[in-house]
Amino acid sequence: MTGWLLLAALAVVGLAPFVREWRKPPMTDARRADAPGALARLSQGVTHYRWYGGGEGPVAVCVHGLTTPSFVWDALAEEMVAQGWRVLTYDLYGRGWSDRPPGPQTRAFFLEQLEEIIRHEGIKGDITLIGYSMGGAIATCYAAKNPHMLRRLVLIAPAGMGQVPGRFDRFCARVPVLGDWLFRLGFPPRHRRAAAALHRNEGVAAEVAGAQAAELNTRGFVAAILSSRRGMLSEVLEGEHRAIAAERLPVQAVWATADTAIPIANMGRLTAWNRAAHQVQIKGASHWVPLTHPKEIARALRSG
Repeated sequence: MTGWLLLAALAVVGLAPFVREWRKPPMTDARRADAPGALARLSQGVTHYRWYGGGEGPVAVCVHGLTTPSFVWDALAEEMVAQGWRVLTYDLYGRGWSDRPPGPQTRAFFLEQLEEIIRHEGIKGDITLIGYSMGGAIATCYAAKNPHMLRRLVLIAPAGMGQVPGRFDRFCARVPVLGDWLFRLGFPPRHRRAAAALHRNEGVAAEVAGAQAAELNTRGFVAAILSSRRGMLSEVLEGEHRAIAAERLPVQAVWATADTAIPIANMGRLTAWNRAAHQVQIKGASHWVPLTHPKEIARALRSG
């Protein structure tokens, strides 16, 4: 009997992270009722998007990063609108108000969403494509594939430069089953602590930090983060950057000097891959730079 009890206890412990995830509510149209912006029903699911600005100004399309949905662009978008831009932001699948479709979150997965939202909105080209963190990797892949669509590529603390994740994330990404279990156990408390530090240490508004933490409340978010680490974030994009350089597409990179996630040493790597890239540093900024230094990024965009 003792053996059976032990096995039952182990089963409960083993299944707990998966059961906890299953009990979370999925993203539905009812939950999206108060979402700002609009919804596009694309081939892989519903995508939430939002336009800032109007008129006939130049168009910027913004791709956010691994864990922070499109609200990461709010302050920067307002700064850009004041400069005359029209700005399109959207939530990557697995984040924000967009659907959480199953399956690998690879380059092809994210490029299909980006290409479809651009077509959905009738954008014919002349785009300034802005990518932050993992969004920088997605934007780089899009630019290498579709240089004719772009006026300029802007990369803010971009992934795809060969950055090495922590030991825990590497293990979870490489090991199936056990890695899934450990990630579902260990990632949520880390994410909550990071969200709290965003308000406490970075001076970001409490409601923004709260929205960051609240991503954990929807089924599929944690799985999406792990899938992206196994997919899009596993790539080193040297070939794509060299192809962009060969096309002579203007590239601007914005780096944060206190970034511990995407180190500023990657400036040298980008220089080696694309000597024509215009690069700027924002001193004292961390990886949360779009949230903490939108005015400085806007100034860099204006001068780039």
